[in-house]
Amino acid sequence: MRTKPILSRLTRLWLLRLNRRARSEVVDIRRRIAMVSGAVLLGMIALAFAAAGDRVQPLIFALAARLWWLPVLVTPAAFALIVWTANRYFPESRGSGIPQIIAAARHPEQAAKSKLVSLRTACAKLGLTLATLAAGGSVGREGPTVQVSAAIMVAMHRLLKVRMTAGVFIAGGAAGVAAAFNTPLAGIAFAIEELAAAYEQRVAVLTMGAVMIAGLVSLSVAGDYVYLGVMRDTLPVTDALLIAPIAGIGGGLAGGLFAKIILAASDRTAGWARRAARRPVVFAAVCGLVVALVGIATDGATWGTGYDVTKFLVEGNQGKLWFFPAKFTAALASTLSGAPGGIFAPSLAVGAGFGNLLTPAFPDSPAGAVVMMGMVAYFVGVVRAPLTAVIILIEATAARGVIVPLFMTALIADWTSAQICPTRLYHGLSRQMLPAKNPRADGDPQGIA
Repeated sequence: MRTKPILSRLTRLWLLRLNRRARSEVVDIRRRIAMVSGAVLLGMIALAFAAAGDRVQPLIFALAARLWWLPVLVTPAAFALIVWTANRYFPESRGSGIPQIIAAARHPEQAAKSKLVSLRTACAKLGLTLATLAAGGSVGREGPTVQVSAAIMVAMHRLLKVRMTAGVFIAGGAAGVAAAFNTPLAGIAFAIEELAAAYEQRVAVLTMGAVMIAGLVSLSVAGDYVYLGVMRDTLPVTDALLIAPIAGIGGGLAGGLFAKIILAASDRTAGWARRAARRPVVFAAVCGLVVALVGIATDGATWGTGYDVTKFLVEGNQGKLWFFPAKFTAALASTLSGAPGGIFAPSLAVGAGFGNLLTPAFPDSPAGAVVMMGMVAYFVGVVRAPLTAVIILIEATAARGVIVPLFMTALIADWTSAQICPTRLYHGLSRQMLPAKNPRADGDPQGIA
């Protein structure tokens, strides 16, 4: 008599378990579809964004070619209008974009419902960054690509009703780096170093899948190109032991100073930062004037991302020694202005200029290798991500013969920068970007994150 109730209960339990397993499998399928479709879409948008950036950068040069003094009027006015627009309508689009994703990954479900990673913010980020580049701003595309890529990944997961986790933001941001630089390994390294506080196995699989798909999209459309030029030279051990400390300390000091100034402006710990925060549009116009004057003085060498100059120096050519301080000034003014735009590309260009400063002191060493050591030193000094920096440079230049010297330089620069600015730049800026905060345009004008 008792057998039937027991069998009935066991049957119900078995069916319940089957239903749970079936629901779990459906969720997994939806998650994979969201990841694949999101990675394909963000890969295409990253390529389109890069092409658009290349198209708009010559506009400021064409303007200066007509009348050399026109950028003195146009660039400050453009900076003021861009920052006013961002502050008034799209405050989450300001600055780099990477701190926003770091903040969002800490509170994934809350951030997914906020404007921090909305498609509206992503569209504004694309448009305003292109406007900044067109005005001669010394900004990059990589940070904005990270924020836009994460927004696309979030949108696809919301569309398919997949639960939001930190891995969604991390995978989207890492795929954005991979698509922007055509450097899949660097995307994974960036996810480990910068985006993920706790890098779990499931997040790792999701990230590698998104990076792989975004990389395949980039390869299929743009081909297997080397992003920053080819550098095949190697360094003898004696040269590496001599150059690495000099480059690491110098680049770490300069990069740490850049990060310290940006964080001081963000935290408003200095009097000038508080005064600038009270009049953000006027301050942006002043920054734009600095960018215009430096660009005119250098015949346009400091306008835009700096890719062309960086590639020229990486390939072993001798550049102007003034490029380092000039590009440093233009990049600092552009970032302080609050206009949307990334820090990656300008930092690599400033680092190339710093490496170019070192080449006369080491005439018997390959110039391209010395330039790359300067690049990794300054870049690490700014962002404090040595693994990401080395992998980006190796993948973007095919320079596998200087891996050890680059790591030596990166570690020295990381330690040196920490003495100047203990707080890592992106993580310090992300404190201003927490989803819980939705600052008004006039209440938090320093959008330099």
